[in-house]
Amino acid sequence: MSAIDDALGPLFLLILLGAFFGWRRWPGDAFWPYLERLIYFVLFPAMLLATLATTDVSQVPVARLGMTLLGSMAMFAALLWILRSRLNLDAAAFTSVFQGAVRFNTYVGVAGAAALHGNAGATTAAVAVALMVPVVNVLCVASFVAAGTLGPSSVAKSLSALLRNPLILACLGGIALNVSGIGLPGWSEKTVSLLGRAALPLGLVTVGVALRPQALMRLDAGVWTANLTKLILMPALVLALAMALGLDSISRDIALLFAALPTATSAYILARQLGGDAELMAALITGQTLLAMLTLPLWLTLAG
Repeated sequence: MSAIDDALGPLFLLILLGAFFGWRRWPGDAFWPYLERLIYFVLFPAMLLATLATTDVSQVPVARLGMTLLGSMAMFAALLWILRSRLNLDAAAFTSVFQGAVRFNTYVGVAGAAALHGNAGATTAAVAVALMVPVVNVLCVASFVAAGTLGPSSVAKSLSALLRNPLILACLGGIALNVSGIGLPGWSEKTVSLLGRAALPLGLVTVGVALRPQALMRLDAGVWTANLTKLILMPALVLALAMALGLDSISRDIALLFAALPTATSAYILARQLGGDAELMAALITGQTLLAMLTLPLWLTLAG
């Protein structure tokens, strides 16, 4: 397991460093929201744009990768709705469980892919992000609508935010530049690439800052359901599909990595804004991030 540990270990240390900063409240509570906005709206989109616009994505089995990742996501999304009445959760708690089961932490995924397989891993991860981000956002907003936790005006605002999602726009822009053959001409490639390099280390630190250790005291049916689905069942299904569809080792590893990722820290904001159970969401984000430090290496070792 040493090679996987060597790849993922530094990423986990950056997350723990962020947790330490959050615990010490350094350099101040007002600092981190601004940094998160910079990463989300500028640095991470720059990384996706540079990767998709300048690399040869023809080597990535896009159709089979999409079938593996989106198929498993759709299956568990449907299964959660089928089992909703048996889970005995109110509408707010169910939407948080839904997010905890299907959302993924993009920063950890892309950083892990690059650490495991270099440029090829980063390219495959960028394709995975382009496939999954639009779908997971639509599914999560739809879950709030179907659960009845937000009104018509909030639906309109959510759909508007989805259309303006910087990650989706960056993926579409990168694909368009790649397909057209324009790429990133002149100094733009190095400039955008330099911006993108700052995204992953800073993004991992902010993941740690967002952790709420006190939320770990909550252990109920919602927590167990989301954690079991996200960290055990989803990776198992993705690994089975990847093998059945004959994905190459790099695509298989990246698909498994994205399936086994903890849920996104941005899910807390969405839960708070759209009527979800924010405290349950905080417990899921914190618990899954810490547990994934154990389960991610185990899944990748099993696949390898």
